[in-house]
Amino acid sequence: MADYKEQYGPSIPPPYNPNRSSNCLCCFFKVLITLIILLGLACLIAYFIIRPRPFTFHVTNANLTQFDYNTNKKTLDYNLVLNFTASNPNRMLSLYYDFVEANAYYQELRFSLLDLIKREDNLLRQSPKSTIQMSGVFKGQQLLFLDESQLSEFDREESHGVFNIFVRLDLNIRLKLGRLTVGKSKSTTAKCPIKVALSGNDGKIVSPFETIECNVKV
Repeated sequence: MADYKEQYGPSIPPPYNPNRSSNCLCCFFKVLITLIILLGLACLIAYFIIRPRPFTFHVTNANLTQFDYNTNKKTLDYNLVLNFTASNPNRMLSLYYDFVEANAYYQELRFSLLDLIKREDNLLRQSPKSTIQMSGVFKGQQLLFLDESQLSEFDREESHGVFNIFVRLDLNIRLKLGRLTVGKSKSTTAKCPIKVALSGNDGKIVSPFETIECNVKV
């Protein structure tokens, strides 16, 4: 039998094609770009489905039965009850309140601090698309130094029977999707300027309180 090389000649390797490696590299980048685009679209769709929406706070009712300032002792005696509502507009995200503190001010001077949700409780959860109620009773006596202009403003408001009181809520919240925390625990504030009429036992008719929306810092 004739030798293979003698019969068919020496084997010749296929000619080198420089475009072959570049085509493979091009295909790799095409697949990678496609995966990145698909991942971006998935994240975008998930964002629009989950999209965090800012929560809202409202003061729904205020009852002021005492607001007396003693010019000699420089003290303010007060009794104020406030009702709040907190709304979670998110469709899938729950809100967890670590704490909510309410600070009451008169003419930029704080006269009361109250825990609506105590830091050690750390239990309040608000479901998606829900509204919860909170209330606080501000009652006591506070040393308050009013200057002449502030005292004049107090006398004017007392004569009208309506006081301008500013309430700032300091709160710490977490957003959760199921058991998964979305983002970091966040500290924020809600500012609530209210006008509340002084009610008493003198038979004077007090105009009903109008619900106001607080300005929430997001």
